[in-house]
Amino acid sequence: MSIPAEFFEMRDVAIATAREAGAVIRAVAEQGVKEIVFKGEGKRDLVTEADKRSEQIIIDAIMRRYPDHRILAEEGTGTGGAGAYRWIVDPLDGTTNFAHRYPLYCVSIAVEHAGEPVVGVVFAPYMDELFVAVKGGGATLNGVPIAVSGVTDLIGGLLCTGFPYRLDGPTNNLVNWGNFVLRTQATRRDGAAALDLCYVAAGRFDGFWELNLQPWDMAAGALMIVEAGGMISDPYGNPFRVDGHDILASNGHLHAKMRDVLAMSKNGHGTGKPNAETEQLAAQAAPEPTRDPTTI
Repeated sequence: MSIPAEFFEMRDVAIATAREAGAVIRAVAEQGVKEIVFKGEGKRDLVTEADKRSEQIIIDAIMRRYPDHRILAEEGTGTGGAGAYRWIVDPLDGTTNFAHRYPLYCVSIAVEHAGEPVVGVVFAPYMDELFVAVKGGGATLNGVPIAVSGVTDLIGGLLCTGFPYRLDGPTNNLVNWGNFVLRTQATRRDGAAALDLCYVAAGRFDGFWELNLQPWDMAAGALMIVEAGGMISDPYGNPFRVDGHDILASNGHLHAKMRDVLAMSKNGHGTGKPNAETEQLAAQAAPEPTRDPTTI
């Protein structure tokens, strides 16, 4: 398979930009977070000055190099360019972790073409870990090729997941969590989906699932897993979609077994499609949320 030269060019732009944004995030962490704004209802969904500064750095870099490309970014930046490529950006995945000085957070940048991620870059500034994938070109961690694990049984597996900000409905993932805890060696919740997916790609986790995510949470990490030899889909047996909201990712060996566990829940996983509430919640979450001006 011949890999287009522009994939590597965009990879290099994404790497340089992720490192620059990561340096700013690290500097804010060292100086102390001075502003936290709550998005939407409740006090769970946060944005900090680091999110905003990181996003601006990334958007400026993309627009300078690729003014006709489209951009989708978590903190509201979007462009409707006519180009064939769309950049999908999470300027700081794991903001709650960051605000609490818990070091699992990252910058995630993906490039999508014809509905599929073709470049993925995830940089964790605290650990100085750079995950990179190019479609057809494999995946690396700090320049060294990575591969998914060889674990074949759930009871020997270490899995990871996350929970939505809204926990008062049947799609809160708690039943799935309980089902997996009973059937695995261990199950974790780290609070940064992009990094969790990279950890599956690197063989640190054997599988990951989550509901009600957004494209910027999944795009780069999903490509990382495929290029590292793993498998991705939605939890209902359908192909993965960047613009979908639910994901099941694994080393491949555990995929069907994880799917069987998810089918035990009442979230509609046994029907081959998301249930109505999942789709409704995802649709409500799609627009940029209104921010509560309260700060701490």
